This record gives sequence, structure tokens and C-alpha cells, in this order.
Amino acid sequence: MLFGFGSFLYICSPEKREEVFLIMIIINVKDGESLDKALKRFKKKFEKTGVLKELRSRQAYEKKSITRRTTVKKAIYKQGLNQETV
Repeated sequence: MLFGFGSFLYICSPEKREEVFLIMIIINVKDGESLDKALKRFKKKFEKTGVLKELRSRQAYEKKSITRRTTVKKAIYKQGLNQETV
């Protein structure tokens, strides 16, 4: 039994042409497996694709300097976590 879900991601390029990307996630449901487990696996796969993260980032324009600043802050935070555990 297959359980699939397709989602569309609309992206506007600088030339204002719309491009459509189709992302298909397929989950194989085994015999006797509950639907809750299959749905949980689907949610994990969907989160790994990064569609929601991309959609949220495209809701408002963010300057390159701000994106660079946030990535540096995240790197500093991760480095601090690694130094505490070592």
C-alpha cells in the first residue's frame, strides 16, 4: 500500500516568471502498520525537504547582510554548544 502526497512550491524569479516545482513524498505502508506511524514518518520526511522553511523565508524579503548575520550567530551558538560538551 502506498501513501503519497504532492505539494507545489511557487517561486518567482527576478524576471517575474513563475516556476512550479512538484515535490512528491511517497511512504510505503507495511501490512499491519498503523496509519499514525505512517503519518509520523511522512511528517519527518516532509520536514526534511525544507518546504515550510523555504516558504516562511520567502514571505518577506531579507537583506543579504541580515541572512549572513543570522548564519554567523547560529554558527557561534553551535560552536558554543560543542565546546560545552567537550
